[in-house]
Amino acid sequence: MSAIPLRPGYTGRFAPSPTGPLHAGSLVAALASWLDARAHGGTWLVRIEDIDPPRCQPGADQEILRQLAACGLHSDAPVVWQSRRHALYAQALEQLVQDRLAYPCGCTRKDLEAVWQAMGLAHERHVERPYPGTCRNGLHGKPARAWRFALQRWIDRYPPDPAQTLGTPAQAAMNNDETMSAGRVCWQDRRLGPQQQDVLATVGDFVLRRADGLWAYQLAVVVDDGEQGITDIVRGEDLTDNTPRQILLQQALHLPLPRYLHTPLVRMANGEKLSKQHGAPAVDLSNPLAALTQAAACLDLPAPHHSASTVPDALAFWVRHWREIQRD
Repeated sequence: MSAIPLRPGYTGRFAPSPTGPLHAGSLVAALASWLDARAHGGTWLVRIEDIDPPRCQPGADQEILRQLAACGLHSDAPVVWQSRRHALYAQALEQLVQDRLAYPCGCTRKDLEAVWQAMGLAHERHVERPYPGTCRNGLHGKPARAWRFALQRWIDRYPPDPAQTLGTPAQAAMNNDETMSAGRVCWQDRRLGPQQQDVLATVGDFVLRRADGLWAYQLAVVVDDGEQGITDIVRGEDLTDNTPRQILLQQALHLPLPRYLHTPLVRMANGEKLSKQHGAPAVDLSNPLAALTQAAACLDLPAPHHSASTVPDALAFWVRHWREIQRD
């Protein structure tokens, strides 16, 4: 019996960055997002997140689309490229500026490093140091280099009730903790369970538009998800810590809050996440069914029966199992 009720209004997406072809880890995320959309009777979209041109490889977007097609994963609507959507991001930033929830920042990396050192915050691998608020109250004669989200101003304007911190309505149980700070965001991950992060202490006011003029990932992804009507985000677990910043922006831009499911990561022998940054090879699609079966195993899905010997049959097999193992 199906454990997932059909949700005709469901819209999910897979949003790869064209910094190289899909590897085994990104195929896991693609398959999971596709299965979740199909299991809910919803729509699955593909969005190419080419917002950072210096990191993009020529032709990687088309190669990713070819890889997805070889695996039977086709977008239900025309593919969208972020590089063609600058006007939407500019409009969102202007809205935040008008609402006094964004401000210019003149800090260089050297400036920030000096402040962090004075605060005793030395650089640690994989540890993000919070923005120290240097330009929060003005540029002090410096030229503007970037734009930041005024997290402190947001909190001051909308101080949370002690029993209701910033977060999604599903967080009632967690939000009863009166010891939570004003900057804490709570949300429910469909796989990982209750999550929380003190954004003010962990990240501080975060960048919306970079010093080089490029749009920050946090703003672009929130604007795109809102404009495309994304109701459910299924993506790799490494993006979990981005979620609270995106929830804050969704609230500030008056956008609906999607549901989140973060999938297991594929790791290398040393425990590091398999990634393009670490030289992950392109997924071997000489046998698409074998590659998909390996990806499905990472999602705790069984190998398809002998009767499901084609990619379409295997995908249908996994959709049925996805319905059974997910508890929405």
